[in-house]
Amino acid sequence: MGAGETEYNRFDRRVADGAISWLQERAGLAPAARDAHPALLFAGFVAPHFPLVVPQEFLGLYPPGSVPWPKLRPESGFVRHPWVQRQAEFNDLDAELGDDARRRLAIASYFGLVSFIDAQIGRVLTALSDAGLTDETLVIYTSDHGDNLGARGMWNKSLLYRESTAVPLILSGPGVPQRSCDTPASLVDVYQTVLEAFALPPLPDEADLPGRSLIDLATRPDIERTAFSEYHAVGSPAAAFMVARGRYKYHHYVGYEPELFDLEEDPEEAHDLARSGAHVAVRDEFAQRLRAIVDPVMADRRAKDDQNLLVERVGGRAVAFGLGKIGATPVPQVAP
Repeated sequence: MGAGETEYNRFDRRVADGAISWLQERAGLAPAARDAHPALLFAGFVAPHFPLVVPQEFLGLYPPGSVPWPKLRPESGFVRHPWVQRQAEFNDLDAELGDDARRRLAIASYFGLVSFIDAQIGRVLTALSDAGLTDETLVIYTSDHGDNLGARGMWNKSLLYRESTAVPLILSGPGVPQRSCDTPASLVDVYQTVLEAFALPPLPDEADLPGRSLIDLATRPDIERTAFSEYHAVGSPAAAFMVARGRYKYHHYVGYEPELFDLEEDPEEAHDLARSGAHVAVRDEFAQRLRAIVDPVMADRRAKDDQNLLVERVGGRAVAFGLGKIGATPVPQVAP
C-alpha cells in the first residue's frame, strides 16, 4: 500500500482509454445510424481495490494523519457479533497491518484510489460530452461492494454492514429526474434498467426475476421496497443474509443470533436491536420476509455442498491445502 503504481492502475487507465476511443467512433456515426443501432458500453474498473497502491498525485490528496478514524474499534470496547468475530479470526487483516500509522495509510490509500477512479470515469464522461452523446445516453455508475476500512476492526468486504453492502449508485440520462431517492435498490435492478433503456421486453422465462428498472424507481419511489443480499464466501462459517426495508435492516446468520438495526436512528449500525423486547415483532417480521425469499438453511447447505465438490474435484482436502495461496486476479495479458 501507499504511493506507487500497479498493473491494476495501468489496467484502469487502459479501460478508460478504450471507452473514450469507442465513444469517439460512435460519435462519428450519423444520428440515423446511431438510432438504428443502439449500443451499450460497459467500462469495468478495478479500483478502489487491494493492493492499496495509488499514484502519488492522488494519495497526496489525503494526508494519512487527517483521515477519519474507523468506528466501533474492538480496542475501544466494541464487541463483534460472533459470526463477524469468526471472520476476524479467519483473516485478521487489522492485525497484519500492525499499527495505527499503517492503518491510517491504508485508509488514505483507499481514498486516493477512489479519487483515481473518479478521475478515470471523469475522462470517460468528458469524452461522452465532447462527442455530443450526453443527451441520448443513459449512464449507470455503480460498484459491486464497499470496504469496511477498519470499522469494527475489519477490512475488505464480506460483511453485511453498510460499509460493504451500500454500494454507490448514480443514474443520469433521458427520463431520469434530478433528485436523490431513498428507495432501496439492488444490482439485480441493472438488468431490467438496460432492458427499459433499449425498449426490450423480458424473455418469457425472465418474468419472475426480482429486479425493477432503476429509471422506474427514480420516477416512482417505493421506500418500502425490500433489498436482499447473501454471503457464502471467504471466511464465512455459515451463510449470512441481509434484508433491508424502510427504516430497518436485518441480518440473519445460520446457526447464530440475528442482528437488527434502525437505520433512521442508527445509520452507523452501532446498536443491535435483535434482542430488544420492543423490537421482537419487527425482528420476526423480517425473518419471515427473508424466508419468503429463500430457505436460509437449505441455501447454506447447497453452498457448502458446492464447495465440498470443488475440493473433491482438485483431489481432496490434502491436495487443496497444498495448492498454495491464491493472489488477486491478474489483469489480461499480464502473468500472475
